[in-house]
Amino acid sequence: MRLLKTLALLSLLALLTAPPLCAQVTFGASGEEGEPFRRQAWRVPSPDTGIAAHALLFRPAGAGPFRLAVIAHASTQNVLRRAQMPQPEYRPLAAYLVARGFAVLVPERLGHGATGGRYVEDQGGCDEADYARSGRATAEEIRLALDHLRKQDFIRKEDAVVIGHSAGGWGALALADADPKAIAAIAVFAPGRGGHANDEPNRICAPHTLRGAAAEFGKAARIPVTWLVATNDSYFAPAFSKSLADAFRGGGGKVDFRILPAVGSEGHWMIETEAGVKAAGSDLARALNQARPMATKKP
Repeated sequence: MRLLKTLALLSLLALLTAPPLCAQVTFGASGEEGEPFRRQAWRVPSPDTGIAAHALLFRPAGAGPFRLAVIAHASTQNVLRRAQMPQPEYRPLAAYLVARGFAVLVPERLGHGATGGRYVEDQGGCDEADYARSGRATAEEIRLALDHLRKQDFIRKEDAVVIGHSAGGWGALALADADPKAIAAIAVFAPGRGGHANDEPNRICAPHTLRGAAAEFGKAARIPVTWLVATNDSYFAPAFSKSLADAFRGGGGKVDFRILPAVGSEGHWMIETEAGVKAAGSDLARALNQARPMATKKP
């Protein structure tokens, strides 16, 4: 009897000290299609194997296969603001892309909103910001989402495009070293990190470090980048944005840099509005329709 009691206690102790079982993570559609543009909730892989990133998918009518466009959203170093972020949609931009035959995925990255989890793209403090590491972490999140969608029957395996906004654009620059057969073009709207330091317009944390990281990304770049910024952007003003683009180009990246008219009261958010998408329309069309580059290797 004593032996049985001892075995029972050991079994109970094992149960109490065992690591919790994680719910199985599943990917793919997680809701019905709706309006507009067949809007549908999806779950896609993230760098945390225990967390599926929330995403929205928009697509044209029909079975496809469609070219894929992935939109990488902006971010913030503020923990509370990240936690309270609504699911990014970029609906005017998604409408523009669907009208041109694209399926559009808008994934929500780790550390944001409903996806939650650890903020893997944290750049660190202002003075010691590690912008290169941060950008590569964002790029990996974009890549995981893109690769998952490319496996779907309704998506073409080649000629995807990535459109990044602010921190999402910064990650898209780090992704420019990807296979040009898979990603034909990248378009970025005011890419960068560390803007509005201490919530002050036109103040950037460690701008020299940001330029250095842009040059580093340019060294490995294989995909052409269309770089757009509004005249009234107070996060990464046109003059500073041009210096970043020049650094990326100096490293070896191919860049088409364009300054757009002022949109709204703060041009940094232009791509979230119909007016902003309209202002960027011709430059976006040029980026989307350019011939696919030949794959090259950096020396």
